[in-house]
Amino acid sequence: MADHQSELLRSLQARGYIHQITDAAALDALAARQIVPAYIGFDATAPSLHIGSLVQIMMLRRLQQAGHKPIVVMGGGTTKVGDPSGKDESRKLLTTEAIQANIASIFRVFERFLSFGDGPSDAVMIDNAAWLDSLEYVPFLRDVGRHFTINRMLSFDSVKLRLDREQPLTFLEFNYMILQAYDFLELSRRVGCRLQMGGSDQWGNIVNGIELGRRIDGAELFGLTTPLITTADGAKMGKTAAGAVWLNGDQLPAYEYWQFWRNSDDRDVARFLRLFTDLPLDEIARLEALQGAEINAAKKLLADAATALCRGDEAAREASQTAQATFEQGGAGENLPRLSIAEGAIGIVQALTVLGFAASNGEARRKIAEGAVRLNDIVIKDERYEIVLDQDDPVKISLGKKRHGLLTR
Repeated sequence: MADHQSELLRSLQARGYIHQITDAAALDALAARQIVPAYIGFDATAPSLHIGSLVQIMMLRRLQQAGHKPIVVMGGGTTKVGDPSGKDESRKLLTTEAIQANIASIFRVFERFLSFGDGPSDAVMIDNAAWLDSLEYVPFLRDVGRHFTINRMLSFDSVKLRLDREQPLTFLEFNYMILQAYDFLELSRRVGCRLQMGGSDQWGNIVNGIELGRRIDGAELFGLTTPLITTADGAKMGKTAAGAVWLNGDQLPAYEYWQFWRNSDDRDVARFLRLFTDLPLDEIARLEALQGAEINAAKKLLADAATALCRGDEAAREASQTAQATFEQGGAGENLPRLSIAEGAIGIVQALTVLGFAASNGEARRKIAEGAVRLNDIVIKDERYEIVLDQDDPVKISLGKKRHGLLTR
């Protein structure tokens, strides 16, 4: 491990956030002597970000904890174009009104992780539509476009992936990397931003911005990327059979968010504690040494701490109590996911898919055939089973040992 002099790089290194840095020694020296304004960009394609964005949010939190200034850049402008990175196809274009509504919704999550205000290390949220929407095309091509070569742009993985698969890459999306580089230049000018951070797939875009700032303004800018966060079994972080794990409470109940962390693979627990909680590193080292059934205690701590950060202490407490009532006391916790059936009856396959316990009818049938589905703790193996609901008593439906919901009238 590099012997960094700044608290920022020491913290990021110790907790596992660092993949690449453009000039580690110079950035370390800068962070040791002054407040460094740093940004990460987020597109506003939905009303909530999901867990795949959480490592970036936590990195801004670490930045602020080390005394530096987080800049959350919302892509009000770039969302109108679409980032081709990691995408197999073009995104659906959104209206300006839909994008602004998404930004307002997403801000509610950032308020939990960062302290916003006017102070030197207070976080700010900036919409890149502030400068991108007013750009004039011909002056932009002349002043900025001339610094980019098609040869270089074609070499980026985000472009090569689509071309190699012979999938369409629109000229609109091809411009995205130029606009992201221009964001860094504008942020450098407007708020003195010196550092752009992001996932490892953003390395080429970040380097573009650094070079553009140097060529046009002679600015010394830096880039830092995180490793791709995957689970122990190789899956991309935040992808589940039931879909994305959303950060906003109105997109995903707190209990299900808590349960996602509680269901972590044993091999991931210590790494996730370092990345996604504020637990001290010596405490995490102690938990990392736990073996066998004791690792469940660490998983509960992970779920409690991660949920408290994102949803608040009360939501974490309620989720934990619901889990205890469901798993340890054999009951049906009040905050389990609920599905209200106005007709009073529903097929078991449909119940599993509507609750999100199965991604398709076929998967639901397979789970039933495997004996993994229970109603009020009784195994049901008939895929044609009709669940009839009483007016008063809910029916608990379970998939395996970890997923539970309530069906009500």
